[in-house]
Amino acid sequence: MVVYRFLLTPRWLGALALTLVAAVAMVLLGNWQLDRYHERSEINERIDAGLSMTPVPLGDAVGVPAGNAGTVGPAPVAEKTWTKVTVTGRYDTSNIVLVRGRSVDRTVGFEVLTPLVLADGTAVLVDRGWIPPAPGRDATAQPVVPATPSGAVTVTGRIRPGESGSVPVARRDGKLETRRIGLPRLAAELPYPVYGGYVLLDEQSPAADPVFKPIPVGYANNWQNLGYVVQWWIFAGMTLVGYGYFARRDAHRRAGVVRRPPADRAAEPASA
Repeated sequence: MVVYRFLLTPRWLGALALTLVAAVAMVLLGNWQLDRYHERSEINERIDAGLSMTPVPLGDAVGVPAGNAGTVGPAPVAEKTWTKVTVTGRYDTSNIVLVRGRSVDRTVGFEVLTPLVLADGTAVLVDRGWIPPAPGRDATAQPVVPATPSGAVTVTGRIRPGESGSVPVARRDGKLETRRIGLPRLAAELPYPVYGGYVLLDEQSPAADPVFKPIPVGYANNWQNLGYVVQWWIFAGMTLVGYGYFARRDAHRRAGVVRRPPADRAAEPASA
C-alpha cells in the first residue's frame, strides 16, 4: 500500500473531496427525482380512482366558501383533487367564462366554464368542455356557445384546483374571457362567493350539448422521473469508479508497472 501514499498529497485529497461532493450531489438529485416520481404516481392514482369512484357531495371534496360576493373559498387539498363529486344548481348564463388558447386534437379553441349557483347562494365553476372558435375566423374569435340548460341541473365531475398565475380577465360581448382558470380573479368578477375548486364535467342532467368535447386528462409522466433517478445514481457511481481508476493508473505508473500489448507477448519464442 506504500505506493498509494500519493493519495495523501494535496492534489489527490482535493480531487477526492471534489469527487465525493459531486457523488453526494448526484445521489441527492436522484433522491429528489425519486420523490417527484412518488408524487406524480400519487396524482395518477388519484386520477384513476376519480374515474371509478362513486360521486360524493361537493362539500366532501372542497370547503364551502364563507366570504362575501366576489370572494373565493379554500382550495381542495391535494388528496381531494380528482375526487368525483355531484352537485345540483342552476347555471348562470350571464357570467359564462371562455378560456382561450386551449387545444384538443391539435385544434386551438376554448374551454367553457359556467357558474353553477347552488341553493345556498354560493357557486362553483363547471368546466363544461371544449368548443372550437367561430368558423372561418382565427383561433381567438369568440365561439358560438351552445345553449345552457335552464332550471335545475345536476352535474357530476371531478374536482380540480384553480390554475396558478395572475392573468387578466376581460368581459367581451357579455362573456368573461381569460387564458387561465385563476379562480380568485374570476371570483372577483362574479356576484356570489365561489368555491376554491372547479368541476371538470363528466356527466350532466339534462344532458350536455354534444358540441362540447371532453377535456382530455393528462397523466403525469412519472416514468421520466424514475429514469432520472437511475441516471443520477449511475453518474454518482461512475464518479467514484472514475476516481478509483485514475488513482490505480497513477499508482501503477509510479511503481513502474508497464503492460505490454498482447502482440508483443505473442512474438516471444516459446520456452523449452
